[in-house]
Amino acid sequence: MSIRATNQADVIPLRPLPAAAPGLPQEPLWRDLVGEVLRRERKAQGRTLKEMSEASRISLAYLSEVERGRKEASSEVLAAAARALGLTLADVLALAGERLVRLAAARSRTGAPGAAGGHRSVRTALPARRTGPAGPMGGVLLAA
Repeated sequence: MSIRATNQADVIPLRPLPAAAPGLPQEPLWRDLVGEVLRRERKAQGRTLKEMSEASRISLAYLSEVERGRKEASSEVLAAAARALGLTLADVLALAGERLVRLAAARSRTGAPGAAGGHRSVRTALPARRTGPAGPMGGVLLAA
């Protein structure tokens, strides 16, 4: 088969995402959640974007776009921003994760389509008494 024939292979278009019901929130993007955390923490410390930019060595324009959820920052950039705020990367991601869980719970209470998605919760309560090691996830059970 020639290269030209290979490039003309049948392409199956992806189905468009179903439109969200009016008045119901969209599924949040991770970059939006992380940006919210960075902005909230920066403002709580009374620091300007310029100060954080200089402390993290991230350009002011790029940092602004990360905070607004316009850019998907690498782990290195997020770690530098976290350090500039006196946090760890784990702190920033945990705060974003907590926000995501709260938003998902709110979506499931409003009956948003796909909110529960037929999937079990990724976090389950631990039994009162465990006999085995907690494992690498500290006793948090993950479900697919």
